[in-house]
Amino acid sequence: MKSKNLFLLCAASWLAVTSAVAQDAVPSPSIQKGYELEREMPLFLDSLKKELTYPLAWGHSPVTEFDRWREMARTAVFDAMLTPPPPAADYDVRVVAEEQREGYRAQKVQFNLSGYSRVEAYLLVPDGPGPFPSVVLLHDHGGHYTIGKEKMIRPFGVSPEVLADADGWVRQCYGGQYVGDYLAAQGYAVISIDALFWGSRGRKEGKQPKDGSHYAEVAGNFYMLGRSLSGFMSYDDLYTVDFLSTLPFVDASRIGCMGFSMGAYRAWMLSALTDKIKAGVAICWMVTTDVQLSWQYGRERGGFANQLPGIRRYLDYPHIASIACPKPMFFLSGEHDKLFKPVGVREAFRQMHEVWKSRQADDRLRTELWDMPHDCGVKVQEAIASFLKQWL
Repeated sequence: MKSKNLFLLCAASWLAVTSAVAQDAVPSPSIQKGYELEREMPLFLDSLKKELTYPLAWGHSPVTEFDRWREMARTAVFDAMLTPPPPAADYDVRVVAEEQREGYRAQKVQFNLSGYSRVEAYLLVPDGPGPFPSVVLLHDHGGHYTIGKEKMIRPFGVSPEVLADADGWVRQCYGGQYVGDYLAAQGYAVISIDALFWGSRGRKEGKQPKDGSHYAEVAGNFYMLGRSLSGFMSYDDLYTVDFLSTLPFVDASRIGCMGFSMGAYRAWMLSALTDKIKAGVAICWMVTTDVQLSWQYGRERGGFANQLPGIRRYLDYPHIASIACPKPMFFLSGEHDKLFKPVGVREAFRQMHEVWKSRQADDRLRTELWDMPHDCGVKVQEAIASFLKQWL
């Protein structure tokens, strides 16, 4: 309650200041052109962006004690995530299938993720006594909804169509190598679930259009119900960490997370929102809003999967990711990534380094731009494994 009051007090004071500035700087309306939108943008886009002062970012906030700032900033993000699903009263874990792989065991398990959702997960357990370091794997978006967890861990006990779907996606985005199986063979326990709307958590009606229109409609319905679909995704990821930490073969002091594309967004959000995550890896999802929504670089949107109502009144993407400081984090993007322009990625990296430097922890923040597109191939996975070996 104390941290909530602190957040509300600071937010109110900063909103008063920024509102006054905004009122003093209101530009004259443009000459009527017969339209007021272009390329899904308001013509007053630049004026709106000038009003984004991010008053709760570290260095902007009136709170100068870092742990108090982290608490306040985290509270702001949870507030924007809206009402969470209730936690599960009992996990009621059931192993529904199992197979031995080279150096590890693959399980398909079902458990109660929350009071609303019972999910199926793939769980990889290294051979040996344990307890093991572990990694929560967070799948991508890609406008490809038929599979989720199967993008990260080689599926089994599925139809030939699902297996072919997964193999094809992994060839396209992951260099033909399943990240989960690669890490499990190196001694990590690994878990992955479907995000809501993907795989076994999709629509009854089946196949989704690639344009994501149904996802947008579902997100709108969540808003009408006072909830956030993006927020639910992050809450599900938090609950997955909670579940994983209870398993007897998992070392709860060595849990990391990793994701590509939307999974990278999920990974740095998860790293920011819980201290149970000790190290995070985000491949190809980081940018500033200033570049993401701009006339020059186009609307490189993330869609409803990363939209939290009102959060831009307080924090931008790199500010939220910085709540994870001083824990070890690895951000990697591509110079030729068409979704996240390097100019915005570099600025986001710069802002995050300022935070880690302020805590004398810059050696724990690894940020790199490679000569590659939007990709998580074999070389990238080798870099991920090297980072996790160092910190987990």
